[in-house]
Amino acid sequence: MAGALALVTGLTAPAEATTATSNAAVTEASSNLAPALNPDAPAVYGRAAYLMDASSGDVLLDKAGDKRMPIASLTKTMTAYVVLKTAKPTDVVRITAADVEYAEAGGGTTAGLRPGDRLTVGELLYGLMLPSGADAAHALARTYGPGVKGFVAKMNATARELGLKDTEYVNADGLPTPRGDGYSTARDQAVLAAAALKVPLIRKVAGTRRHYVDANDEHRSYLWRNTNRLIGDTDAIGLKTGFTRAAGYCLAFATERDGRLLVGVLLDESSSSRRFSTAENLLDWGAAQRRA
Repeated sequence: MAGALALVTGLTAPAEATTATSNAAVTEASSNLAPALNPDAPAVYGRAAYLMDASSGDVLLDKAGDKRMPIASLTKTMTAYVVLKTAKPTDVVRITAADVEYAEAGGGTTAGLRPGDRLTVGELLYGLMLPSGADAAHALARTYGPGVKGFVAKMNATARELGLKDTEYVNADGLPTPRGDGYSTARDQAVLAAAALKVPLIRKVAGTRRHYVDANDEHRSYLWRNTNRLIGDTDAIGLKTGFTRAAGYCLAFATERDGRLLVGVLLDESSSSRRFSTAENLLDWGAAQRRA
């Protein structure tokens, strides 16, 4: 498991349509609370979870960490990561009607961008990561693909470069599509999170509680608040929330304590608030673990 790092939010799954053995259902529900590797770890109710010490590569918790699942807006972490491989934070992107219409038509969360506004990449990253703007994701992908299709190809190529063997993106935002939702795993997203947090601007943006953009000749004013409730209330430094009906409530989270970077991912939680309390419990528990 340690080698994985070197390569470097919802409804639960529908119950099976069967009346057989309520005892089996009880057993399954109980097993869903029992994280692998460490039986003393906090209860995890989501379908999948992964927690690692990114500083050493040690895996602290693995619950269905390699199960392929939709990840909703956790997708936007890869979008930010790929954009900053080529773009400068000072580069300017013009918002088009297509960017706004895409987010509205897909029913996704938006940054409230207005057609005609010209914003820097650095500002758009706040619109992408804090309110989880699908409009910001579309604008960035369209500009740096070039074209959304080309950008998604870059996302998948980058996934391979990072060793994310169980990840496939279909768009830059994580919204469902007629062709499918794409997929990843809790483990792959933890590895990506560790890589993304090495990028200073991503780390800064993800750890910001709210961001205000003053109006000027290029654009109107914006105020974006982080959907990640851990930011500002705990010592968490990121990273991203997500939700669709198929993916459930998802969360990629991290903190740095005593020189150790702890990174975790929760997928398909049925409760929005519980994903944050679970993440906080996991970080506290993980910080208390020491290598033998």
